[in-house]
Amino acid sequence: MTSNTLIIVGADKGGVGKTTVSRTLLDYLAACDVPARAFDTEWPRGTLKRFHSDQTEVVDITLVPDQMKILDSIRSTNKSTLVDVRAGQLSPTLQFFENIGFLEALKRAEVKLVLLHVLGPSISSLREIEEISSFVPDAEYFMVKNFINDSAFFNWDEGLYASYFSKSSPAAEIKIPKLNEMAYEQVESAAIPFASFIANKGLSRDSDFSFVLRGYVRHWLASVWAEYDRVNLNGLLRSGQTAPRAQNFGAFSELAVRNAPAAEPITA
Repeated sequence: MTSNTLIIVGADKGGVGKTTVSRTLLDYLAACDVPARAFDTEWPRGTLKRFHSDQTEVVDITLVPDQMKILDSIRSTNKSTLVDVRAGQLSPTLQFFENIGFLEALKRAEVKLVLLHVLGPSISSLREIEEISSFVPDAEYFMVKNFINDSAFFNWDEGLYASYFSKSSPAAEIKIPKLNEMAYEQVESAAIPFASFIANKGLSRDSDFSFVLRGYVRHWLASVWAEYDRVNLNGLLRSGQTAPRAQNFGAFSELAVRNAPAAEPITA
């Protein structure tokens, strides 16, 4: 079963790469044969929709009709629901969930919430951990360090970081490695999923992306998916079923790797 599952990706700070995380998740779910739909709350233009237009709808999460569109259909859909929450709206969104009783439904196991909280490199993100974790004691809570922007995380006293981390137990930590800047910019310009870029499948038939850059993206995405496998994300979404692992690249080769270089690129 993959229905009745809501995946929230968000942060209270902007510029931490939460939409990049959402994009890797949609590719991962597709490779694991987990049906998914997505809501992009960067109203009205949208960001996630640029890359996954076929499964993403842009909504304004502050408006009641759009809140109903997301939550009222969770039980009836046969897909997992991913919501990419715009910067600054994670805490208000969770507060709204609490106010309408959605978080109480978690306790009754009527729905499942998987929260990926994307952290920034400043101490304000440590305070976010304490606030966000208080909302979701019954959720699967993951703290995501996204190094895509070459961020240096928590260079101060490790004891301080550990004290905040312990308050959010049993949260798990996910690390998203840095992707070569030229490769990242090429995918941004192409406005397609990472997996499509690796497979050399652009928006037009004439697309022919760099073999080298596709190799960088392939190696990077494999590392990201290995992190998701490490925390058993696929298994959580399948409610205890035996879950195929994306890292075996059976589905990945079908989606993405067939035309990508087999050797790992040299790290710049």
